[in-house]
Amino acid sequence: MKLRYLFTALLFTGAAAPLQAQSIDHMRKLLQEIQQEIDCLEKEQAETLKPRKEPQPVESTEYVDGVIAVDTLPSGNDAVMIVLFNDNTWKYLRNRDYVKDSEIYTRCWDTTKLFPYRDVVKLADLPRSVDIELVDSLKCYHYPYKAAIRSKFGMRRRRKHQGVDLPLKTGDPIYATFNGKVRISIPSSKSGGYGNLIVIRHDNGLETFYGHLSERIVHADEWVEAGQIIGYGGSTGRSTGPHLHFETRYCGQSFDPERLIDFQSGNLRRETFLLKKSYLDIHSSASQDFEDEEAEANDEKRAEEARKALASAQYHKIRSGDTLGGIAVRYGTTVSRLCQLNGISRTTTLRIGRSLRVR
Repeated sequence: MKLRYLFTALLFTGAAAPLQAQSIDHMRKLLQEIQQEIDCLEKEQAETLKPRKEPQPVESTEYVDGVIAVDTLPSGNDAVMIVLFNDNTWKYLRNRDYVKDSEIYTRCWDTTKLFPYRDVVKLADLPRSVDIELVDSLKCYHYPYKAAIRSKFGMRRRRKHQGVDLPLKTGDPIYATFNGKVRISIPSSKSGGYGNLIVIRHDNGLETFYGHLSERIVHADEWVEAGQIIGYGGSTGRSTGPHLHFETRYCGQSFDPERLIDFQSGNLRRETFLLKKSYLDIHSSASQDFEDEEAEANDEKRAEEARKALASAQYHKIRSGDTLGGIAVRYGTTVSRLCQLNGISRTTTLRIGRSLRVR
């Protein structure tokens, strides 16, 4: 619309005669504005037609314990250091002294309360979407543990399961997912079902929870690097077997960790993550409910027993002259048991050729 107005104004000005110096200046100004509008339109069109870059998976980086920093060089940016190591390698690192007072590590920072955002940040107040930079030259990534997921994020037996469960062996190492600072490292007696629990707040604003650990080897207010071992897997708290309960949260609200990580390959799915507000609600309460852990384990046990029973089942094909009593004697069972296994009664007519379960 603005471009149409500019053309109209230009034509009107050009129709005026004779042209004065003031009119020429005015025309020149209009032409400049028209060119600016054209440039904007061309840019918008180019952005629209530009193919979208597909997200590329990011492989886990290794944190090598025992490698010692031997020197630090200035980088020209107070927030960034160039660190030289004793294995003749170097890398950029964030200057922790520079970022330790940033809002990420001061707002709602509490080393005892599991969900400090609860009374400060409401789901309704969060933006519709947030761009979260997961890795760059300064931010690294490492899978917390690599395994096929046993229990996914979402509603489970009508209760909230706000993370994923990764089966493991007691004593398996658990790794920090991104660089950051330990906010919580507490024992089972204080975690409300999480067992031995570690919570890390990361440079990108996310928090990750690591529950049911057998041992914690980092402490609150300690800085950690991606890939650093922070503890060992176990079955503490409300858990019926060794596994890692892993959560990802933004401002206290959980979202599905599988949106970030392929736990079987261990790869990060993308470098930058668009966190939509719709991802954060099951159903907006920050707390994690562990009440169903034992019930789920009992269900799995019963299902396994049923599978074994079905695998060992034995059948008899009914022939002319067969009776329930005769079949029971032949297979060392009772008529009542035959009726129970097959959902029939003592008076049910036995049809020749039908298979009857006898064990």
